[in-house]
Amino acid sequence: MAPSSFGLILANRAVVLGAVKVPDLVDLTVQAERSGFFDAVWAGDSLLAKPRLESVTLLSALAAVTTKLRLGVGCMATFVHRHPVMLAHQWASLDVLSGGRTLLAVCLGGPSEANAAQAAEHDVMSIASAERVGRLEEGIAVLRRLFGGKNVSHQGRFYSFENVTLEPRPVQQPCPIWIASNPTGLTWKGGASASEAVIERSFRRIARHADGWMTNKLSPDEFRRQWSRIGAMAREEGRDPTKLGSALYHNININEDRQKGLEETKAFLDTYYTSKFSREFVEQWTIAGGPTQCAQELSAYFAAGVGHMALRFGSWDQVGQFKRFLGEVAPALGG
Repeated sequence: MAPSSFGLILANRAVVLGAVKVPDLVDLTVQAERSGFFDAVWAGDSLLAKPRLESVTLLSALAAVTTKLRLGVGCMATFVHRHPVMLAHQWASLDVLSGGRTLLAVCLGGPSEANAAQAAEHDVMSIASAERVGRLEEGIAVLRRLFGGKNVSHQGRFYSFENVTLEPRPVQQPCPIWIASNPTGLTWKGGASASEAVIERSFRRIARHADGWMTNKLSPDEFRRQWSRIGAMAREEGRDPTKLGSALYHNININEDRQKGLEETKAFLDTYYTSKFSREFVEQWTIAGGPTQCAQELSAYFAAGVGHMALRFGSWDQVGQFKRFLGEVAPALGG
């Protein structure tokens, strides 16, 4: 993915909520590709906690109506629920169907303590919440070996198999696997989210295992500091930090009245996630204002080192915001 690129986040949960129809998602994707401005389209992922169109299935449909856009899952919260051999087969098939355009960003998903729906999601898949880190790290290792090798054998804590050859293999060699995390951001109620020890382990995991980092709810300065820290860790792991990709998963609401834009985004996010976010949380996760202000804030993130801006319109008027973005914000960025 080219530096300073843009991605469109699809509101695939909105289909379940009845606010958006499937043809709307397809049409927005086609328009995003035709615009020549967007480099990728992203789908969210959840099973029971935040029901939506299944991510790999949706991206497979979008692969058939596009030829250039990267197809990303950001983030695959069900990664720890999926057996890595089956997922490797599905993802390799998607990479072949799309001609090598996939981008998998995996994450831990929410802990069982988050809410009853999240606990139910882990329970129904017979996955202990405490196993999520181990399953994520082992799952990534299994995918990498299956994507690139033959007669693969693996004996791990969670998965064991002998002499497995995956066919078809992905077009991309290696097939990129990113990790999505934000251990330093605010919780939805506005409090701190992680201890220093957890932050250290989270960043070390990216430096050791990932091809890139996707994050959210950070200011440009916060991103710059954290990205520098991950880069230093990558060097310690014997990896070239310049080869790691980075992306910010962010909301945008184009409205000359910034406060009204933030209020609309809060209403959108509260419904979308069946939650009640603090105003501070929403503001940290949203670019809002007139076209010029939005362009300036986006430029500040790129100046801080963000490689890719994945943007979701914080409004039920997805088409209207999409048109304003292309017609008014993109020109202000020189796009």
